[in-house]
Parts: sequence; structure tokens; C-alpha cells
Amino acid sequence: MTQAPTPTADTVRRLARSLLKDGGGGKGRGAEAAAGPEVRPAVGGAGPATWWVGTRHVLRLAPDHETGVRYRRELRLRELVRPHVPVALPVSVAHGEWAPGLFCTLDTRVPGGTGEEHAVSAVGEADLAGLLTGLREAPVRQAETLGVPRVPPRPLETLRRAAGRAAERLAEADEFDPARLNQLTPPATVQLAAQSGPAVLVHHALTGGHLVVSADGRVRGVLGWDAAVIGDPAEDIAALALAVGAPAAVRAATLAGYGARPCLRGLWLARCDCLLGLAEGLAGRGAGPLPLLRTRLRRAWEPILLERVTDFGHGDDVL
Repeated sequence: MTQAPTPTADTVRRLARSLLKDGGGGKGRGAEAAAGPEVRPAVGGAGPATWWVGTRHVLRLAPDHETGVRYRRELRLRELVRPHVPVALPVSVAHGEWAPGLFCTLDTRVPGGTGEEHAVSAVGEADLAGLLTGLREAPVRQAETLGVPRVPPRPLETLRRAAGRAAERLAEADEFDPARLNQLTPPATVQLAAQSGPAVLVHHALTGGHLVVSADGRVRGVLGWDAAVIGDPAEDIAALALAVGAPAAVRAATLAGYGARPCLRGLWLARCDCLLGLAEGLAGRGAGPLPLLRTRLRRAWEPILLERVTDFGHGDDVL
């Protein structure tokens, strides 16, 4: 595989100027259009792949061919999803190649902070419910024709065993009481297996960084659609538990019409995932910054009333 070049501010500025001109965004911009817009990396690290361009655009550079394929698919998928969701999605104003064979897209910037910067309000939970509802209503067959892959549900019992081993390592580091995981018994993992039924479109990356949240707690937009799959909607409930907390995630899923089983399945997917993530992070294997991993652990393990009132023997109508 050819090594992707490391983008610099000068090369990104020239590329952005060209894309803005081709996309019509450079007309009437005067000196800025001539000199090029202000650019700066959106994330740290060597060879950043995402750059802010001025105040209104974001430029994403695919580092390899596979990422470029996902980015191209994402542009079409966003247009498919847009009519079904109540939140903003970025719009690509121009795209092309930033290096031979490497795709790039210049997108509109959705104004607002992130889910890590602002807490989601009760009205914001309704926004998330609308997002989950829209994902369920999006046409799966059309998404498949765009190349969105089908992914089978994860076996919760396998994840529970792995999380148990991670919990023991976290106990040695005084990070977690492994007895808390005893709530998820092997029979419970059977009860919380993914139910048969039509698969739905799953965003599959509803992290705090991909939620655009305003200062008043409204969810104004959602980013990161290149990871979307067709599969288990509990995965998005799990991601929201890590991003906004278990109670808010379950309330949003309930508003979206999901019953007890998918809500609790998502909750336990999140709780197992955060144990594995923090254990990996403490081992120095790059699962993310430790403060963020600890915050996700705290969010996922917030208690919810649904755990106390649900009797699976009586089905989902307990809600």
C-alpha cells in the first residue's frame, strides 16, 4: 500500500481554496478567496485527517483507499437519511482527491459544541429519540444498494465473559468493583439476545464527538456516518449510554418506541464495552484518553429504573 503523504497547512489551504472555487464557495470572498481560507487541524496527532476550513467548512482527508470508499458511501447515505431525521447532517459542497487515489470531501460545518462539551437536556433527549426513530424508518434496501454492510448482532454472553476478565484487571487497579457485573447473569444474556425481526440502519458511532449539541442541550446535528451498518439497533442505544449517560439513552430509546429488551441489551453492551475499553486504556493499548474512558464507565453504570421494574417473563409491555 502506498504511504499517504502527511498533509500540511499549506497543502490543505491550497486544496480548500480549489474545492471552494469548484463548489462555488469562493465567489465574492475577496482577499480570503485569493489567499486561501484559514485552516487548522480539527484533531491532534501526526498527519491529521480532519481540518477546519474557515468558520463554515470542514475538510476530511481519507488516509487510504478503504476510508475513501466509506467517505464516498457516506455522502450518498446522508442524503438517504436526511429526510427521516430531525437533526442536521453535514452537506458536501465539493469533493475530489487530495493525493493520487485518496478521496477528500469538503463539508458544511454544523454549528454547535459536542456531546462531551454540553450535557443533553430533556428536549435534547427528544432529539435523540427522533434520530433513533429516523434510523429505524430509513429504507434498508436502499442503504444496502449504497454498500452499507450487514453486521450480525454481537453475542452478549461472549462479551460478558470478556468484560468479567476486564473487571478483574480493573479491580486490581482499584478502578471498578467486579461484583457489579454479577447483575448480568448467563440466563439474562439469553433473555437479552437480539430479537428476530427486520434489521435497521445503525449509525454505529454515536460518540459524544459525533453529537453536535448546543449550549441549551439540544442535539442539533450528527456526524460520523461513514461507520453506518445494517444490524442491531441496541448498538446505537449502547453508544448513547456511553455518550450521554444510561438514563438519557434509555429514555430516548423508549421515546423512539423501543421496548425493555433492546434498551437493556444496549445498556449491557455499553457496560461491557466500557470495562473492556478502560482495561485496554490502562494497559496502554490506545483505547482512548483515560479521563474519557473513566467518564464513559461512569455514564454507562448510572442506574436506571428500567432495571428494577422489568420482568422478562411478562415481555416488553412492562414499559
